[in-house]
Amino acid sequence: MSSRSAKAAVNVELNPLFSRPGESTEFPRFTIPGGESLPSTAYQIVHDDAMLDGNARLNLATFVGTWMEPEAARLYSETVDKNMIDKDEYPKTAEIEHRCWRMLADLWNAPDPANAVGTSTIGSSEACMLAGLALKRRWQHARRAAGKPTDRPNLVMSSAVQVCWEKFCNYFEVEARYVPISENHRVLDGHGLNEYVDENTIGVVAIMGVTYTGMYEPVQQVAAALDAIEALTGLDVPIHIDGASGAMVAPFLQPELAWDFRVPRVVSINTSGHKYGLVYPGLGWVVWRDRDALPEDLVFHVSYLGGDMPTFALNFSRPGAQVLLQYYLFLRLGFEGYRAVHAACRDVAGYLAHEIGAMDAFELWNDGSDIPVFAWRLKPGHTDKWNLHHLSDRLRMAGWLVPAYPMPDGLADLTVQRVVVRNGFTRDLAASFLDDLRGAVAYLDSANAAFPDPGHTEAFHH
Repeated sequence: MSSRSAKAAVNVELNPLFSRPGESTEFPRFTIPGGESLPSTAYQIVHDDAMLDGNARLNLATFVGTWMEPEAARLYSETVDKNMIDKDEYPKTAEIEHRCWRMLADLWNAPDPANAVGTSTIGSSEACMLAGLALKRRWQHARRAAGKPTDRPNLVMSSAVQVCWEKFCNYFEVEARYVPISENHRVLDGHGLNEYVDENTIGVVAIMGVTYTGMYEPVQQVAAALDAIEALTGLDVPIHIDGASGAMVAPFLQPELAWDFRVPRVVSINTSGHKYGLVYPGLGWVVWRDRDALPEDLVFHVSYLGGDMPTFALNFSRPGAQVLLQYYLFLRLGFEGYRAVHAACRDVAGYLAHEIGAMDAFELWNDGSDIPVFAWRLKPGHTDKWNLHHLSDRLRMAGWLVPAYPMPDGLADLTVQRVVVRNGFTRDLAASFLDDLRGAVAYLDSANAAFPDPGHTEAFHH
């Protein structure tokens, strides 16, 4: 490495147009600078670095929303300093948080929304952790009351769960029992559940919108399998719904589908406000069916800045602005507005899935009729010269981020690609994507020899 390159690796050079007399012309990358700089100078450096990030509109990999209308952006800038945990200083923000999860309890058909319990979180991962802790603690209380040991809890879920559930089981010492998916059972559908559930099972996780493919897991079938297990063994196993995406889609697009608190075994549901809740990143929600579903000994009553603050969270200080943005959207869109936005996304997903499924190179895994997400695989026998990782790289050259990744245990030898259709991904953009996809496939198919391994790493697909 040349001395100039070595210097650039540890320093950030400043364009002379942006520097002022007396200011440094470079800044260290990995240590705090010794002196001050002007706000405009610091802004320009950070702005130029951030400019190199990808174009969010062309990112078909992420579920997370990246756009809100100008009024929401203005509200965000006005409330970015609010601390959600400080309910004494920001009582109205705390009240709005309460309104939001009450609205969700109603949306998810809680038997008595006024008696439900909920909270906002940083995202669905924290919400899942809290729901898992509640399941574990309820199981522990029941076991102790029966004079039984509590040292071997397990949680049953699909092998296609989001990584946060792996983290929960690791961090909170719960055995993870994964039911592998297969060609015949592409989601957790209750098949073979009796082989995984026992007296140490704290609950079963059912996913509304599997991150690998976007498919719903049939909650009623899972509940029916658990009913059969209870009839044989007496074990009463609850269900938690990981609705990170689908819990904000199904009520609007599939209102007749019983997946929520209409299913008696469902004790808690989480969702991401920043996914199909349409809020900027940093917001999740979790709601429990009733107060009995959340053990009281998990709730802390903290005297903080002059007030009593009941809290159940893994984080303490955290942003309040996203909660206000969620309330803004509930008011702004209403039920019909959410339905219209998600229906438009589903229409685009259906259009894309139909066109991609009609191409000779591909075979659809699912069609985007659950949440607006679908996946496809390379049709067996189509080619031995390229794979979906080559296609992903080729699409990236045109600006599109479309992940290629192996499926989870049970189908780990199968690689798929997935598209997530979010608000703002229009039919015109979809048509442009299809043009680039067809062009990339034509280029790859024209090769006279096999393409070299692109040296891919596993794509982030959650």
